[in-house]
Amino acid sequence: MVEHRLARLPVFLIAGAAMAVLFAFSNRYGYHGDELYFVAAGRHLSWGYADQPPLLPLLARVMDGLFPNSVVGLRLPAILFTGLGIVVAALTAREFGAGARAQTMAAGAYACSPFLLAGAGHILATHMLDAFLWTVVGWLLVRWVRLRDDRLLLAAGLVTAVDLQVKFLIPVFWLMVALSVLLCGPRELLRRPLLWVGAAVAVLACVPTLVWQASNGWPQLEMNEIVAQEVAYAGGRVTFLPMALEQAGIGVGAVLVVLGVWWLLRSPLFRPYRFLGVTVLGVTAVFWLSAGRPYYVGGMFALCFAVSAVRLDQVLAARWRPALVAAYAVSAAVAVSWLPVKPISAYADEPYSPMNMELEEFGWPQMARNVAEAYDSLPPATRADTTIVTETYWQASAIEQFEPRLPQPYSGGRGFWYFGAPEQSSGGAGYTLFVGADREKLLEYFASVRRIASIDNGHRVNNLNQGAPIWLCEGRRGTWQELWPAFRHMTFRW
Repeated sequence: MVEHRLARLPVFLIAGAAMAVLFAFSNRYGYHGDELYFVAAGRHLSWGYADQPPLLPLLARVMDGLFPNSVVGLRLPAILFTGLGIVVAALTAREFGAGARAQTMAAGAYACSPFLLAGAGHILATHMLDAFLWTVVGWLLVRWVRLRDDRLLLAAGLVTAVDLQVKFLIPVFWLMVALSVLLCGPRELLRRPLLWVGAAVAVLACVPTLVWQASNGWPQLEMNEIVAQEVAYAGGRVTFLPMALEQAGIGVGAVLVVLGVWWLLRSPLFRPYRFLGVTVLGVTAVFWLSAGRPYYVGGMFALCFAVSAVRLDQVLAARWRPALVAAYAVSAAVAVSWLPVKPISAYADEPYSPMNMELEEFGWPQMARNVAEAYDSLPPATRADTTIVTETYWQASAIEQFEPRLPQPYSGGRGFWYFGAPEQSSGGAGYTLFVGADREKLLEYFASVRRIASIDNGHRVNNLNQGAPIWLCEGRRGTWQELWPAFRHMTFRW
C-alpha cells in the first residue's frame, strides 16, 4: 500500500505536466475544421451522422454552451482525457505488478506519445475519446485476468457502449480478444455471463445510430472508402506500421510497443495475458489490411507501454537508467513538437499538403469574414434573395460560428448535407453565393456563375481554403429539393 501511494505522486505530476502543456498551446492557432463541424453538428443533434455516431457533437454542444466561442473551453475534454489516460496507463502497469518506477515509466511513455499527447490531446476529436476508452477497456481486461472479478467485464462492456457512440472501431478489438482467448486462453472469459450482459448493453446502445444509418443509406460505409483514399495518399499499407510506431513515440514509445508485444507473447511473466499480445497483432493486421488510419491502433499503446515498463524495470541495469531518462526527454521534445509550437508566419508560402492538418487550425474567422464581405457587397434586393452554399462542411460550420448574422449556410459536404436543403422555391429563382468548387461544375446547376471574391486567410498560408473562389450564381436549373441530391459528396472536393 505504501509503495502504491508513493507511485501516485510522479504519475500525477506527469499527468499534470502534460495537461499544462496542452492547455498552454490550446489557443495557439484556433479551431480545427473538424471542431467547427462538431459544434455545428451539435446544433443539429441527431441519433446519427453520416460520418460518426452522436457523442462528439453532443459533447461539443455542451462545451460550446458552457464556454461560448472559446477554443480553450471546447478542448478541455481532450486535455482532461489525456491526463486520465496517463493515469490509466500507470494503473495498467500496476496490475502487472509494477512498482513506482515502472508505473512512472508507463505514464511517461503515454505522455511522450505524439499521437496520445498532441494528436489526441490537442483538439476535440473522435480519436481523442476513442483512444482513451480503448485504454480503459485494456486496463479493465488486465485487471480481470488478475482478480477474476466479473464486474470488471460488465464495466468493460459499458465503456464499450460509450465508445460505440464515438467510433465503430472497438468491435475489431473485441473480435480479436475472442479469437485470441480461444487460441491462448483463458477460455473461461467467454463463459462469463456479465461479459455478455455488457455486450448486450453495447449492442442496444447502438440501435438508434444503426436505425439512422439504415434510414439514410448507410453513409458510414462510404467513410471507409474515404479513409482508404486518404491513407493511400500517405503511402497506404507501406507506411502504416512506420507511421503507427512514429505516433507511439520516437525514442521510447515505438520501442516499448514492439517490446511490449514481444514480452506479452514470449515472457513467462505475462503468460496469463498472452491473448492480449495476439489481440494487438490481430487488430493491427485488420486495420492494415482494411487500409485504416495508422492511429487506429493507438488505443493499445498504453497496454504495451505498461508491459514494457514492468520488464525494463526488472532487467535494465542501473547504469542504463540515465540513458533511459535521456530517451524519454527526447521523446517528450518530439511529442511537444507535434503541438502548434511554431508561429503562423512559419507556414507562409509553403506548398499545400493535406498531411499538414495543423494548417487547418487557422484562417476560419477570416474565411467567414470574406464570405460576409462578399454577401454585404451585393445589392439589398439581391441579398434578400440569396442562399449561401459551401463546398465543404468545414466552411459552412465556420460561417455558422463566426458570422451568425448571415443567412443559414448549407453544404453538400459529408454530414452537413444531412442537416437539410435550402428552402424550397420555384426553379430558376433566387441567387446563390457559393464558396469553393469549380465554375464548370457549378454551370451544371446554374445558368450564370460569376466570381466575385476569393478567400484570403491573411497569412499567405496555403491551407484548404486559401484562394478558394466565392461565386455568385444565378438561374438555378430547378428547385433546391430537385438539385440537392446532386450536391451531396463525402470528400473535401466536389
